[in-house]
Amino acid sequence: MTKLRVGLLFGGCSGEHEVSIRSARAIANALNTDPNPSKYEVLPFYIQKDGRWQAPDIAQSVLESGVPLPSEETGSPTTRTHLWQFPPLAAEVDVWFPTLHGPNGEDGTIQGLLQLMQVPYVGSGVLASSVGMDKIAMKSAFAQAGLAQVKYMTVNRSQVWSNPCVYPKLCDEIEATLGYPCFVKPANLGSSVGIAKVRSRAQLEAALDSAASYDRRLIVEAGVVAREVECAVLGNDQAQASIVGEITYTSDFYDYETKYMEGRADLHIPAPLPEAIAAQVQTLALQAFAAVDAAGLARIDFFYVESTGEVLINEINTLPGFTATSMYPQLWAASGVAFPTLVDQLIQFALERHS
Repeated sequence: MTKLRVGLLFGGCSGEHEVSIRSARAIANALNTDPNPSKYEVLPFYIQKDGRWQAPDIAQSVLESGVPLPSEETGSPTTRTHLWQFPPLAAEVDVWFPTLHGPNGEDGTIQGLLQLMQVPYVGSGVLASSVGMDKIAMKSAFAQAGLAQVKYMTVNRSQVWSNPCVYPKLCDEIEATLGYPCFVKPANLGSSVGIAKVRSRAQLEAALDSAASYDRRLIVEAGVVAREVECAVLGNDQAQASIVGEITYTSDFYDYETKYMEGRADLHIPAPLPEAIAAQVQTLALQAFAAVDAAGLARIDFFYVESTGEVLINEINTLPGFTATSMYPQLWAASGVAFPTLVDQLIQFALERHS
């Protein structure tokens, strides 16, 4: 039987470069675990932080070491034109498995490139990827679908940096509308990069300035006293929801270090929730998946407000992490889908969607 060549695409031009390498290592291991080796041949492709593509020989060395390659000087415009040239083996890929997190990876940009190549790829298409990445567009899609959310405001970088007359009024409005604590976030970053929890005007001003350095579009959300629960979705038009998990931690909020450093957060699978609440989370997860037209996989995060019984949607992640501490594969493992089987199913869903 001819093996399918899986183009494992990782690294990328974002602050989540190292996380992408860790996800790719886990997926490569799964593709080399029975029964997958008889079905698939892995062709790894690595994108350096400067945008340079590396062929499987160098990409494999990065996978094995887990250490990013240093960026190179791009030099003249003539040199820069070669940054995005595909290694020759890219033409031999039968199905792509992108494990790129953050901008230029899960925001629809790489999905558009793969779409133009007319080769199947794992995960959502351009629309769902871009909507899922942009917190403002995502919240608009959820609102249109009737999904309850926390109160929020949208902010542009120009309001923070360019107009000293507008800025104090903006802070006044945030305090009056959302109060403290609140969260300031760049609209287009993942893994909690650039996010700050603020409790005062001074912290708010500093957080807005910091978030504006990451993105020209920002979002400010009201803080809520709630439990953080997550649900994984797998499939295309007939997608299924996993059991529900819960995250607890001792840090002030679920920041980057808490997410990716082992021992900083505890995952409770299944979440100790009333059966009706867990069922509601699963239903809402599938509704959110459909609201952005997601495909293949997604992890949907919620707030469960015990005092009122409310379940509020937080966000959808259309290309969740696959690291040792990642919730997505652990939720499916607890639902009866082992990691190698999960990876196999994701590839099959990619082929199904392309057929």
